[in-house]
Amino acid sequence: MAAPAIPPIRLGLIGTGLAVEKLHWPALRGLADRYAVTAFTDSSAEQRRRFAEYSGTDPALATADRAALLARDDVDAVLISVPIPHLYEVARDALAAGKDVLCEKPAGVDAEQAAAFLALAAGHPDRTFLVGENHFYRDDLRFARALLDGGAIGRLHLMAWRHVVRSVPRAGGFTGTPWRQRPQYRGGVHLDAGVHHIAQIRLLCGDIARVHGAVQAANSTIEAPSDLALTLVFTGGAIGSYTASYLEIPVPPESHDMRLYGTAGVLVLAGSDAERRVTRSSADATTHTTVFRGIDNGYRGELLDFADAVQFGVRPVGSVAQSVANAMVVQRAFDSAEQAAALALDPVPGAGPVPLWRPRGSARLFDGLPGQRISSSASFAA
Repeated sequence: MAAPAIPPIRLGLIGTGLAVEKLHWPALRGLADRYAVTAFTDSSAEQRRRFAEYSGTDPALATADRAALLARDDVDAVLISVPIPHLYEVARDALAAGKDVLCEKPAGVDAEQAAAFLALAAGHPDRTFLVGENHFYRDDLRFARALLDGGAIGRLHLMAWRHVVRSVPRAGGFTGTPWRQRPQYRGGVHLDAGVHHIAQIRLLCGDIARVHGAVQAANSTIEAPSDLALTLVFTGGAIGSYTASYLEIPVPPESHDMRLYGTAGVLVLAGSDAERRVTRSSADATTHTTVFRGIDNGYRGELLDFADAVQFGVRPVGSVAQSVANAMVVQRAFDSAEQAAALALDPVPGAGPVPLWRPRGSARLFDGLPGQRISSSASFAA
């Protein structure tokens, strides 16, 4: 006899802005067997109306505020998508109300609040508390991590990555939100967007032992540093450089390739949201490229991991500790820039190396996940 179906998690949405519309809802609507939205709220009545319209959710499920949503018995868990300065207080209230929590990143506006996030998680051991980090779940990055774990390029000894984009306020986009233009969190865009890059670096290269950073401001549309140049020393012995700039002026086309150099080969991660590529070059001058199309950039995997933690007690990859570990790289980079010195990074309790996520019940990386993967080989020998 088949096992009885597990009812979907009754999910409340706190905040229904751009992150839900562009990132979370496209994944949620394909997971009706795991989630049922039973309530939602937003400080903006227009945002509430818009969410109900594009999602097809009954407008009667809207609540006046988060206190009303958290008081509902038909909400098991909440997805928190509010501005960064309010994440901690909303997560605190949700956990106090007995809800499981999936919260947008980062875990803390500064180092002090990052420590408060860790204490909050430790104070609610009976609740699932995940901080979103889609890069931990992205198919191309997990594939690259599996290659590295398998010794595909030998011992990693050098990482190089430059990310330079134009970033000016655009209506209807993330850069158009006033709280991002005048950030009330240390690190500005490097804590908001750049923390994803740090997550990717940690997933692929391991934990970071020491940072040496420099920052400057070259974008008048944001009230925070736009440029970050960072030298990294990893606990495994590799070294690396990461440069990120969010400019006001138009930028010539940039490759944004991340390159990982090993003793037996090189791994290059490139492409865009529509098509991502992982290319492994071997010592014999052959290349093996896998192209990923139609993947959702990790949001489906993130939601599956949260559901598995709530329903089956699986330990989630995107823990609060892992999010704090990402954020603290940015905080120490800014400390380093202010002190003009290389600084050590203290290990974050409960974090450690980022685990490689696989769909529950499967040893393979892509079982049950959307997308197309195409592999090819070539040679760059003269």
